Amino acid sequence: MKRAASCSCGQLSITADGEPVKISACHCRACQRRTGSAFGVAVFFHADQMETAGVSTSYVRWGDSGKSVEFSFCPACGSTVFWIPEFRKELVAVALGCFADPSSLIPHPSSLAPTQSVYEESRLEGVSFDLT
Repeated sequence: MKRAASCSCGQLSITADGEPVKISACHCRACQRRTGSAFGVAVFFHADQMETAGVSTSYVRWGDSGKSVEFSFCPACGSTVFWIPEFRKELVAVALGCFADPSSLIPHPSSLAPTQSVYEESRLEGVSFDLT
């Protein structure tokens, strides 16, 4: 199954051909800053399942592991669309909200719960997930 994701203006896109490996909610302060929200949600696919189109700019930051994460975002609208963690180069993470139909990624569309939640120590009070 092919799934398309794009930035706010549509200039940068990525298409996944296959099923996600996992869906992860991250509560770290860096993801909170990057999204301007309480957390970020990444849908991970195998890198060989991905095809990108458009122009992107990248930003590299260092994770707690000491390894880098390269974020690709649209230079026109600023939306972060996907990123590649150095510690798992075989995977590409795509921002859940960038998919045309985010509910198609979840086995039970009535519940948009991630399959894992990380950096719980930075989780804001009142934010919780019913993990499947």
